Amino acid sequence: MPRPSVREQLVDAAAECFHERGFNGIGVQEITRAAGVPKGSFYNHFPSKEALAVEIMRRYAVTRRLDMLEDRTLAPAPRLRAHFGYLADDLERFQFARGCLFGNFGAELSAQSADVRSQVESGLDRWTAQVTSALEEARSAGTLKSTLEPETLAGFLVNAWEGAALRAKVTRSREPLDDFLTLFDSLVA
Repeated sequence: MPRPSVREQLVDAAAECFHERGFNGIGVQEITRAAGVPKGSFYNHFPSKEALAVEIMRRYAVTRRLDMLEDRTLAPAPRLRAHFGYLADDLERFQFARGCLFGNFGAELSAQSADVRSQVESGLDRWTAQVTSALEEARSAGTLKSTLEPETLAGFLVNAWEGAALRAKVTRSREPLDDFLTLFDSLVA
């Protein structure tokens, strides 16, 4: 079986480290230790910790189970509900301590790194576009409760989710996520 590349080891380890302690709470030495690679090898793959964070955000944007939003075996509203339910369960799996990396990096780095901020914005825009698409399907099928335009509602849902994820991280409780899902059900399902 082929050995994972050092670059992939660094990305995987850094993603875990950043999720647990934030960008500013972790150093290159700790990332390389977690990856099980020599510190010098870091700079063979990334010119800076910031460049590594940009790569992690780029990947994170496509690993948020966005594929669930395209699963046409479910009607649009249940598909969206399943997506947000999955995200809630994922936060709960870590006792709500990790939060969402979009929100974490957005709050921590938006004034510090234009490149990371741009990746966070791009990821949120992509996610919002996919939620919009599912809401447009629900509207066409006559199953969308809200009279808001799908694009406006999608933006609200993604923004509200990020707020709920932050609140769940602060309170170490599922309650904010359940509140989000209750509101979702009143608007969409």
